[in-house]
Amino acid sequence: MIGLGTILNIVTIVVGAACGVWFGARMPERTTRTVTDALGLTTLVIGGLNIASLQDPDYVTAVGGGVTLLIVLGALLVGGITGSLARIEDRLEGVGGWLQARLSRGDDGNAARHRFIEGFVDASLIFCIGPLAVLGSLSDGLGRGIDQLALKSTMDGFAALAFAASLGWGVAASAISVGAWQGLLTVAAVLLGSLMPPEVIASLTATGGVLLLGIGLRLLQIRQVPVGDMLPALVVAPILTWLVVLLRA
Repeated sequence: MIGLGTILNIVTIVVGAACGVWFGARMPERTTRTVTDALGLTTLVIGGLNIASLQDPDYVTAVGGGVTLLIVLGALLVGGITGSLARIEDRLEGVGGWLQARLSRGDDGNAARHRFIEGFVDASLIFCIGPLAVLGSLSDGLGRGIDQLALKSTMDGFAALAFAASLGWGVAASAISVGAWQGLLTVAAVLLGSLMPPEVIASLTATGGVLLLGIGLRLLQIRQVPVGDMLPALVVAPILTWLVVLLRA
């Protein structure tokens, strides 16, 4: 069944977040802060591992060894400017605020609202940016199985548990973002009928790795990097890669 992987992912995020909220209500604030710091450090590690795709053999061969980083930099600059002008970060926070207002039972105050929005935005970015979200959805849409999304679902479930312990129900709401993004990619794979070439996947993975570093800095409260505004870079990176490959042909 095409789309089953994304459905499984949504379920694991909601279940994990629900368990996290239950556990979080029974843990002191110092403990929940430690959990968030641990997730921030882990996100930095995952981002670094993804950035290693800059040295992917297919990527280097296709565009040249000195160009891989330039493509990622160009994607981040063009994507960041585009996203900033479109105010993507503000729109994500607006969606989070709208969901909080609809799902809450009453006026829980600004602190609860901010916590919900933070959980929704940060979890949405983390669950949607990783390469497994892209590759798994494409594989699912092509009817090649849901192995990658099953792995991602397991990881996201545990991550949602840990996040929700400190950030609350906003993490569960991020399942909406995951469903929309991965569903779109799955439909695109059905229509396109083929996976992206390896060099494009590598550029996408490396760009996503940089964005994950930004999320890690947010979680560690070092700097509120506007990762949401940089999301168009995930579209720009493949385009720049294709253009370079065409110019070198």
